[in-house]
Amino acid sequence: MSAVAWTAVGSLAAWLWLLLGQGFFWRTDLRLPPRREPGDWPSVCVVVPARDEAAVLPESLPSLLAQDYPGRAEIFLVDDGSSDGTGELARALARTHGGLPLTVDSPGEPPAGWTGKLWAVRHGIGLARARGPEYLLLTDADIAHAPDSLRTLVAAARTGGFDLVSQMARLRVESVWERLVVPAFVYFFAQLYPFRWIAVKDSRTAAAAGGCVLLRADATERARIPDAIRHAVIDDVALARAVKGSGGHIWLGLAERVDSVRPYPRLHDLWRMVSRSAYAQLRHNPLLLLGTVLGLAVVYLVPPVVLFTGLFSGHTGIAAAGGLAWLLMTATYLPMLRYYRQPVWLAASLPVTAFLYLLMTVDSAVQHYRGRGAAWKGRTYARPDTALDER
Repeated sequence: MSAVAWTAVGSLAAWLWLLLGQGFFWRTDLRLPPRREPGDWPSVCVVVPARDEAAVLPESLPSLLAQDYPGRAEIFLVDDGSSDGTGELARALARTHGGLPLTVDSPGEPPAGWTGKLWAVRHGIGLARARGPEYLLLTDADIAHAPDSLRTLVAAARTGGFDLVSQMARLRVESVWERLVVPAFVYFFAQLYPFRWIAVKDSRTAAAAGGCVLLRADATERARIPDAIRHAVIDDVALARAVKGSGGHIWLGLAERVDSVRPYPRLHDLWRMVSRSAYAQLRHNPLLLLGTVLGLAVVYLVPPVVLFTGLFSGHTGIAAAGGLAWLLMTATYLPMLRYYRQPVWLAASLPVTAFLYLLMTVDSAVQHYRGRGAAWKGRTYARPDTALDER
């Protein structure tokens, strides 16, 4: 067999494995687990780290203030050194909309060894502990919640005995680039961290979606959150690993009525979102980077290439292997496109999107070795060995 034929067979074998052996990652029917309302509703504190979020806060914060929760609940918004009046706007929105009590505070400059968001989360958790809550809801400033969101999260955690319940918020898909890149972002995430494996207690797979994480307060203390993960750029995955590693039972699924209102209208915006943490995901390891690039190429780029190569050269076997691999790829992507209410023809474009992600990953590594680290919200997070945090 030629090298092309072997490559085609390898790509097809990879897709057969992904279809059946990777926790059915492509299925999108995993929603909040079965739940019943508890007889007594535990107290909850909501912690919202926010840095320069004035553009999205009018769409997100009122949804938290309006939570229909039968127990005691309170919101702590931590204004992490914003320059756009985020804190003042939050107070004004609370005065206008009423609802749950809101406290706005600032943690000051993060010390060396802390990423800014986790320093803000630490400050918010410290404020919340004074209230003695049973649960903490960690949610980002761009996340809008349905009125019963907190209620259903607590009911699911109580019913299932979960220490952590997280929902992957539905991201915005309105611009052309959002339609091309965003559903694939969630698809790739689920491929790396199959949701069904996450809920298995003795499984090593652990992940959460940082926009919506409900935590038992005692599990937070047991896992030393957030101190144990203070340097993490990908804080949601690190948080889930810490909770599960300390014996906690965790769950992650797709949200139905928890939405991100943050726009990513340009490719540059999405590129920044992915590249800021892609190399951190690979633990800044050149060998893992090389393996990822080769893996993306074999799994996503080879099928269309060998399909057309086989058709033009008259090698029907090669063309058939490439075509079948591309068909399996397309079929596994369709459920995510339906979840995001996107046209089915976009499924055939997944190789193009995967190539973009490959370039974003390489760019993330390039930025790391240029000493720029992971940049976000005006901060640059340096290499993990220094863990510096700069404005």
